[in-house]
Amino acid sequence: MTNKLLDVTKKKLYNQDFHLWLENTVKQIKRGELNLVDWENLLEELESLGKSNQRELKSRLTVLLEHLLKLVYWEEERENNVRGWKGTIIEQRKQIEALLDDSPSLKLLLEESFSTCYANARKITIVKTGLQSNRLPEESPFNLANTLEESYLLD
Repeated sequence: MTNKLLDVTKKKLYNQDFHLWLENTVKQIKRGELNLVDWENLLEELESLGKSNQRELKSRLTVLLEHLLKLVYWEEERENNVRGWKGTIIEQRKQIEALLDDSPSLKLLLEESFSTCYANARKITIVKTGLQSNRLPEESPFNLANTLEESYLLD
C-alpha cells in the first residue's frame, strides 16, 4: 500500500469510527508498527486531552467558588439551599482532588487561574442570585488552600 493511500485510510478510519481508530493505534504502537500510526490525529488527540483536563479543572474551580460565595453571602436563600450548596462544594472538591491525583502538575494551573476563576464565579453568582455586586468582594475572600480544604465552611 502506498504512503498516500495509507494516509487516506488512516484519516477515513479516524473520521468514521473513532473507537476503532483508537484501538488500532494502540495495537500499532504496542507492536512497534510506528510507520502505520496516524501520527497527525494522534498528536491532535493528545493535545486536546491536555486542554480538556485544564478546562475541566478551571470549570470545577469556578463552580466551587460560586457555591462558596452563595454559602457565605446569599443569606436570604441559605436556609432553603444550604444542603445543595454544600453537596456541590464537596463534589467539586472531590473531583478537583481526583484530577490533581491523576495530574499533579495541574496544581500550578489552579494557582495561576485562581483569580480569573474567582472573577468568573463572582459574575455568575451575581447573575444567578440577583445580589448587588457590592455585596460580593471583588478580590476573593478565599485562598486556594482553604477553597480546596475538605471541611472549610462546611462545619
